[in-house]
Amino acid sequence: MARKKKYDEAEVVEKAMNLFWRNGYVNTSMQMLEKEMGINKFSIYASFENKHGLFLKCLERYKTKVRGILEKLKNANNGVADIKQFFYDSVSSDFKVDHSKGCFITNTYNEFSQIEDQLIKEQVNSFMTDLKGLIIEKLKMDKTKDEETILREANYLLLAKHGLAAASRVNTKKEIEDYIEMTFKNI
Repeated sequence: MARKKKYDEAEVVEKAMNLFWRNGYVNTSMQMLEKEMGINKFSIYASFENKHGLFLKCLERYKTKVRGILEKLKNANNGVADIKQFFYDSVSSDFKVDHSKGCFITNTYNEFSQIEDQLIKEQVNSFMTDLKGLIIEKLKMDKTKDEETILREANYLLLAKHGLAAASRVNTKKEIEDYIEMTFKNI
């Protein structure tokens, strides 16, 4: 007979996600996870198979967490202005609580760029592909732009979003706002 879990899985995944977010995958140990999540290794292995499985769940959790601002971008009708608002929305919550973490997806992208982990790369690439698609959709609202310009601007904005995420770990709110404003002067 299987034992009943004595913890809320969503709650412990959230705690693990925040720990991975602060420290990265490699620098997060099972002991750190046990302490942060408030459960033992057996429970972690029983629920998630291993650290890697838990990390994948954390990526899913993060995607769920940011779905609201992505939906807001998707449903908006003001083109470039909507992308700019998305940039602001993507960092605004960081300044309310803990701006030292940056973006979990960007952090993962940077950490795993040299590590051969197909599942993690698929998760990150899927997120980035979806985001780029939304950016392209909003850029196409400007009927004066040709396809080549739209693609170049989408690439530029995706890279700018990575830069924004990295900068939000160390820069002030004013510096971040200036970065966003200057980014959109080029579009």
